[in-house]
Amino acid sequence: MHKDCERIMLTEEQLRARVKEVAEQVNGLYKDKRPLVVGILKGSIIFYSDFIRHLTVPVELDFMAVSSYGTGAVSSGKLKIKKDLDKDVKGRDVIIVEDIIDSGFTLANLKALLYERGAASVMIVTLLNKEGRREYDIEPDYNCFDIENEFVVGYGLDYNEMYRSLPYIGILKREIYE
Repeated sequence: MHKDCERIMLTEEQLRARVKEVAEQVNGLYKDKRPLVVGILKGSIIFYSDFIRHLTVPVELDFMAVSSYGTGAVSSGKLKIKKDLDKDVKGRDVIIVEDIIDSGFTLANLKALLYERGAASVMIVTLLNKEGRREYDIEPDYNCFDIENEFVVGYGLDYNEMYRSLPYIGILKREIYE
């Protein structure tokens, strides 16, 4: 375990098994379709990669970089699009793959934006769900894990661009981010 982590919340084995299980569930929904799978950079990249490897339906891949966080641990309350989609979503089934849903601000605004752009459907698949922190009326369609209100890192999640490469989800020690 990394010295800055208080404890491991989810092991590599738990992550691997659950991501495969969720991808298999999603496969059944898109049997005769070709969805656009949108990874939200940078935090979802490891989850996104593992998730799409288990999809058996034909998909197209794209990415967005959006944020409501700066360098801190608290949302700024403003959605910033740093990198937009390369593909047009008009008439498309879109699967958003996100690392974590916390307040719900980012995903609520992103989902509304994709519908404004003409998406036929928008499904949200998240690795982690912090239900207790929800401030916006949005829920993931598929969620790998519900977690308690802790500051987590690893498996793509970061604090100030650090800890993304940890192979597990760990709880960051408070003294690191406070």
